[in-house]
Amino acid sequence: MIRLIDFIAAFFGLLFLWPILLIVTIIGLFDTGSPIFIQTRVGRYKKPFNLIKFRTMSLETKSVASHLASNASITKLGKFLRKTKIDELPQLINVLKGEMSLVGPRPNLFNQEELIKERDALGAYNVLPGVTGLAQVQNIDMSTPKLLAETDKQMIDTLNIKNYFKYILMTVTGSGSGDAVK
Repeated sequence: MIRLIDFIAAFFGLLFLWPILLIVTIIGLFDTGSPIFIQTRVGRYKKPFNLIKFRTMSLETKSVASHLASNASITKLGKFLRKTKIDELPQLINVLKGEMSLVGPRPNLFNQEELIKERDALGAYNVLPGVTGLAQVQNIDMSTPKLLAETDKQMIDTLNIKNYFKYILMTVTGSGSGDAVK
């Protein structure tokens, strides 16, 4: 049931939001020259997939978790995109393809070994990663792997249609500040 809702929401989201996607892409060309950011992340059953986002950091930024990146790496456009969460919109393509859900554990990088260990022990990789989830609306980022994995597990164990829409609504209305950057 959730997969069907994901598909319909992603389809109509892309259909109705394409003007915003186009405008951000054009502005992004002037900001960094490369407005789309694609990065390999850990997916369901720990299979790799390519996460699609709008670029919010300079091209020279190393491929590390956001909390390990320097605040100076974020562009002016990137600050706006992160604050409004518009940088996440291209992930609707990942949802449409079945690589992600709208709600689930945020997909991490393969070099985040401690987080992978914690999540693996709690079965967090048995579900699709999500654009948002309980940890995001509670401002828990990847800098606290054990707490994040435990929160992911709590979300997975209690996820139903009501909570699914609750997390989406909380995200859209501004709960959670996104990934921390030092």
